[in-house]
Amino acid sequence: MSAVNDVVAPVKAAAQKLTYGWIMIWLAVGLVLFSLLRIITGANDLDSSGTLRATLVAAVPIGLAGLGGLWSERAGVVNIGLEGMMILGTFGAGYFGYFYSPWQGVLGAIALGAVGGLLHAVATVIFGVDHIVSGVAINIIALGAVQYLAALAFTGVPGGGQTQSPTIPSLPSVTLDFLSDPLGDLERKHWFVVSDLASVVRALVTNLSVLTIICLLLFVLTWYVLWKTPFGLRLRSCGESPAAAESLGVNVIRYKFIAVVISGGFAGLAGGFLALVASSTFRDGQTGGRGYIGLAAMIFGNWRPGGLLAGAGLFGYTDTLRLRGGGETIHGLLLLVAVGIVLYGIWQYRKTRRVSTLIGALLGVGVAVWYFATDSIPEDLTGMTPYVTTLLVLALFSQRLRMPAADGKPYRRGSAG
Repeated sequence: MSAVNDVVAPVKAAAQKLTYGWIMIWLAVGLVLFSLLRIITGANDLDSSGTLRATLVAAVPIGLAGLGGLWSERAGVVNIGLEGMMILGTFGAGYFGYFYSPWQGVLGAIALGAVGGLLHAVATVIFGVDHIVSGVAINIIALGAVQYLAALAFTGVPGGGQTQSPTIPSLPSVTLDFLSDPLGDLERKHWFVVSDLASVVRALVTNLSVLTIICLLLFVLTWYVLWKTPFGLRLRSCGESPAAAESLGVNVIRYKFIAVVISGGFAGLAGGFLALVASSTFRDGQTGGRGYIGLAAMIFGNWRPGGLLAGAGLFGYTDTLRLRGGGETIHGLLLLVAVGIVLYGIWQYRKTRRVSTLIGALLGVGVAVWYFATDSIPEDLTGMTPYVTTLLVLALFSQRLRMPAADGKPYRRGSAG
């Protein structure tokens, strides 16, 4: 056990961990900034409880897809097939959720997603197929298979059709009325910080699906299993140095295989969440590229559950603003973006990165000019918000990222020597 720990020791030393104290400080700073932004711009929907609740619904499937990618890539296998596994999960939830029960729909989504993970594991781990090629093939196969199966399952069913299922019964949700009602009164007063804090808490105690709570707990469970157990240590050693791990007695092939199948299960659950919670029905094209955004959130989070959850929240938030508030609400967000980019440039200056400082300053000034020169964002541009956010965040934070050392590299049993 101590020998396996030596394989990942350099990674632990290199990792920069935030303490709980600093996390709370940053959360408080963020709350104050959003409160100021709401007062300055008058866009009260920026952090309303409705927006935050919708953000949670939008962020969970992205986060689950990223969580699937984290399991796979921590074991050294790149999983571009998350989108296809999500597609399989949406059909599993639609079929089993409608014909049997919503909870069986959850299990069906996980099972079909795991089947996609199994195919990816067989292709990459057993037969050594290029990880990208296998993932793209999984996406194509899943899309065609689900379209065929959906036509067979739902054609002729009342309320269904070739591309969608009938309405799926809802999963239970939780509302704490003794907190929700008084917090709603506080939120509507629009007091500085107090109302914003009330909206955050109200979003967490009002009409919260039980499946949402379970999915959030999976992030904690992943952190515990991968970073606090011998199993997780061995799995991560397979993604850092599989040859060294094998020489220490770790069955690398088995751990990679398990990780990729679990990865598929998480992606399937992400698709199931879209069908069961986000919309209460299965529809063709329902994933909308969220599997790829989940991968971007995983990279933003530096292959760790906490950062991944933050990235998923960011992408979910921008998507929610696009849908709920449109151009005017997103226009208010521009001011915060301008300030954030300028602060990033100052931080880069302290690290003597002059080019990054200059780029940050120019971008910040440009966004600020855009904010003060306009009153709204054109509707044609609001649809691009989540994807522009993805590219911007990855571009700004790419210098601090560190992927597992053996991620995506081919491995053969016995290559340790």
